[in-house]
Amino acid sequence: MKWRKLGKIFDPTQHKLANGCVEYAQSPQALVFDDYVRIYFSTRRKDPANGKYFSHISFVDMSADLAEIISVSSHTVIELGALGCFDEHGIFPLNVLKNGSEVYGYIGGWNRRVSVSVDTSIGLAVSRDNGATFKRTGDGPVLTSSLKEPFLVGDPFVTIFNKKFHMWYIFGLAWKKFSENQPPERIYKIGQAVSADGITWQKKEEGRQIIADRIGVEESQALPTVAYFNGCYHMFFCYRESFDFRTNKRRSYRIGYACSDDLINWTRNDPVAGIDVSEGSWDSDMICYPHVFHCREKVYLLYNGNEFGRFGFGLAVLEQI
Repeated sequence: MKWRKLGKIFDPTQHKLANGCVEYAQSPQALVFDDYVRIYFSTRRKDPANGKYFSHISFVDMSADLAEIISVSSHTVIELGALGCFDEHGIFPLNVLKNGSEVYGYIGGWNRRVSVSVDTSIGLAVSRDNGATFKRTGDGPVLTSSLKEPFLVGDPFVTIFNKKFHMWYIFGLAWKKFSENQPPERIYKIGQAVSADGITWQKKEEGRQIIADRIGVEESQALPTVAYFNGCYHMFFCYRESFDFRTNKRRSYRIGYACSDDLINWTRNDPVAGIDVSEGSWDSDMICYPHVFHCREKVYLLYNGNEFGRFGFGLAVLEQI
């Protein structure tokens, strides 16, 4: 594939965000309307009591050609989870999907732990005002850990194919200490679930890793996104080494690719993705958290760059397959 990068299109530090958030615009997710595109992202607020972050959801409305910012949300889009709930400390990402007159928002919720840093599950919220605000269907998750997927179920991407809801998500395989002087790091892979109504989900072959590893069994895979065009299902995701990845650009996130004819069996072929880091730019060290969508007969790719999206997200348009 040949993508034309359109540059960084949104920088959270240049706007006043709700909930006291000042940096990060991670995991951009598009909701396309007739005359504009709403892009949701996960931003952060630091707790002054302990210096730890909370992740909140905001959005930016852009013109239909994605060339101009119309407005940025200044209100709370969705409240964080209640005390002790799976999304008490943050939401990353909020994946959105039109379903009739409503908008379903799939919550990548996280909460802090003691022996390891975090655990995650997936919840559901519904909007009845075109995605301006969301209310949970309940305090618990719709997809979470299970016998063969014991932790770190998150990063939902949901779409409808052939009148059935399909979800791709990640699940944890292990927490591992790679160094005695560092806390444990996580290893996670991509799985799949299906649903008739978008609420009750069934995992497809629980614990089955559907995307083959490229850099070894300790590869971590994140944020799958799937689109159908040119007679094939295309999945984009990001992958990295599971340790020494935060500041070592050779071990940090890159974009992976796989294709499928049946939504079950996936063939990985990363060079086909056609997009990588740039030299001396905002995405020179890493490229991560992809989201593919259609708008006005074009295929676009939203993504984050250096420092996991601390200073915003960029856009690319597909020019050639």
